[in-house]
Order: sequence, then C-alpha cells, then structure tokens
Amino acid sequence: MTYDDRMTLLARIGFAARGLVYILIGWFALDVAVNGGQLKDNQGALGTLASAPLGHVLLAICAIGFVGYAIWRLTEGITDPENRSRDIKGRFARAGYAVSGITHLALATAAARLALRQTPAQGGSPGDESAQSWSAWLLAQPGGTLMLIMVGIGFFAVAAAQAVKAYKARFDELDAQVPAPRYVRWVGRCGYAARALIFAIIGWFLIMAATNHDADRAGGLGEALQQLRSQSEGAAILGIVAFGLALFGMFSLIEARYRRIRVKKPGFL
Repeated sequence: MTYDDRMTLLARIGFAARGLVYILIGWFALDVAVNGGQLKDNQGALGTLASAPLGHVLLAICAIGFVGYAIWRLTEGITDPENRSRDIKGRFARAGYAVSGITHLALATAAARLALRQTPAQGGSPGDESAQSWSAWLLAQPGGTLMLIMVGIGFFAVAAAQAVKAYKARFDELDAQVPAPRYVRWVGRCGYAARALIFAIIGWFLIMAATNHDADRAGGLGEALQQLRSQSEGAAILGIVAFGLALFGMFSLIEARYRRIRVKKPGFL
C-alpha cells in the first residue's frame, strides 16, 4: 500500500470519527432539549467514550482518523494540489482547509490523550473555555481586536458556505456516476443547515468579544447550543438543531464510504 493509499484510508477513518462525534453531540443535545442537563461539545463527546465499553480503543481509532483527516486538509490548504488559488473563492477554500486541519489535529490530540489516560475525561464543553482563552490572548496582541473580528467574519463565511451547500444539496464530491439519492441529499442538507447556524452563532460570539474587548463573550459549540436553549421555545429549537447535527454525523459516515478522497504525498516529503 502506497503513502497515498494509506493516508486516504486514514482520511476516511477521520470522516467516520467525525460522524461518530457529531452523532453523540446531537444525541446529548436532544436529551438536554427533552430532559435538561449539561450540553456537550466535540471534546465533551469524546470524553464520554472514555467510560464506554472499549471506549479507549474507539478513542485511539478516532485519534488516528483525525490525524489522517487533518493531514488531508492541511495538504489541500498548503500545497494546493487542485490549483484552487486561481480566484478568491479558491483562496478562501484553502484557508478553510488549513483551519479544518488544525482543528482536527487538536481533536486528535485530545482523543489520543484520553485513549492513553493522560488526561481525565471532561464532560460539558471544554471548547468554550478554550475559545475564551485564545480570544483573550489574541485581544492582548497589537491589532488583536481587528484580528478577532476577522476570525469572527471567517466563521460567518464558513456558515454561508455551509448554508449554500445545504440549499444546493448537490454533494458532487460523493464518488458516484449518478447524483446521490434524494434521501441522502436530505440528510446532508439538514446536517449542513444545522452546522451553518452553529458557525454563525460562534462567529457572532467572537465579534461581540472583540468589539466589547471581553474574551468571556467568546464561545464554541457548547455555548452556541446553550444560546439556542435559552431562547423562547428554546427546547424545540435545540431539539431541531440537535437532530440536524446528528444527521450531519450520519452524512459524515456516508462520506467515509463514498466521498471522493485522494491524499497526495506533499512534494516536500
């Protein structure tokens, strides 16, 4: 098996790991919508696996998959194998791939540390505290307020891209000679719509943190879900979004099998 084949397989495992995590997030959020309790983000969902049967094995597999996924995204973002830099849209796409790669490296680290029992499992939303921490660091830098606003705008741009994908529901990246079945497109459409809403809320948090120079206003996935829960009819809204996030997890599992993926060896290796 060549380097390309091995890394492509790991990227597919990464899609499956992402799917598992989003299904867990959606399940826990749906439970909170019905019964109340504490919401969980990506890292909180990973923490629940630590106490599950064979949980540490699952965490190890997730860590390996996230590494493969991250390398694929970083390769796309840095080396630009598909020559996307020819227009502004392509440059934004590359930037998004790089950010996705870094994010999944962080998830891989968290999963690996949990698998090796180097850190205790955390419930809730550790990502919220992390968002506040790096926002505070950024605000302390020269020009940090503007940079944090730009990060928030970046989240809005990602949210818009996800919303467009939900609206068009083409999913041409699925490796098939014919369009994806209608029910598959609806699974992806609902999942991407839920993600678009979450990314938009996170972007708003970051812009508010920047304009008020208050890092405590920043937040991640868990805080975004909590914001939905606090609205009028919040339980119903959270339940709908939770179902959408779980569907995104299911769509990630479909992508793990059918998405067109090819991780090419970077020229510097």
